[in-house]
Amino acid sequence: MCADTRPDPKPSDSPGHRSMIAQDLRDIILASPEAVLQDHAVMAALVAASDRAMGSNVVDLRGMAMDRMEARLGRLEDTHRSVIAAVYDNLAGTNQVHRATLQLLTPATFEGFLQVLGSDVAQTLRVDCARLVLESRQPPQDPALQRLGATLCVTDAGFVDAYLGTAPGAPPRPVTLRQRPAGSDLPYGAQADAIRSEALLRLDFGEGRLPGLLALGAGDPSRFRAAQGTDLLGFFGGVAERVMRRWLP
Repeated sequence: MCADTRPDPKPSDSPGHRSMIAQDLRDIILASPEAVLQDHAVMAALVAASDRAMGSNVVDLRGMAMDRMEARLGRLEDTHRSVIAAVYDNLAGTNQVHRATLQLLTPATFEGFLQVLGSDVAQTLRVDCARLVLESRQPPQDPALQRLGATLCVTDAGFVDAYLGTAPGAPPRPVTLRQRPAGSDLPYGAQADAIRSEALLRLDFGEGRLPGLLALGAGDPSRFRAAQGTDLLGFFGGVAERVMRRWLP
């Protein structure tokens, strides 16, 4: 009797192990298994199928560890995207303030300064209204002041600290971001009803001079909020007060 020298059938080719996958799909997977490993959705489906095959009485510690690692990776990716978005927002805000600063430095006259502030600067900073508030010990109804336009708002002495809510003896805050309080139309005049939030930049014109205020109003209630950073606006206000000193008596 001669011994059977035929090779044993491969497990995958034997009747008990015949593949249930279509041959063309099987050939693709065997030709490039790395593609399957790199596809997150495919691997998740395979792991889920493996868990179902093991039954509910088997605890897969490796699968649990993988699930936790995937959850942590997802949180890290969300944080990464949030950080990148914040960086882009800060960069955009910096560019806006820099452009507005250059626009503020361009005019050679006080009239030109007011015109640029109410138009170009307001558009660059994406606000609906920009007002320069100057306090005066004299009656503000001067015809010469009226001809300077609506961007300038002349008020009685003490208005700036009262509007900002600065307590007596307390150090003044250079920048205040808040929802606009109801009350007087000052400093926005006819546009007051449309303003919902505001950035208020207190201007210090030097010793012996009354303070001023640069009011930036927006119709969006969330445009300016107390939790936002104020460094850039503080810099912009410092530039504005130094420019203004050239024209103040």
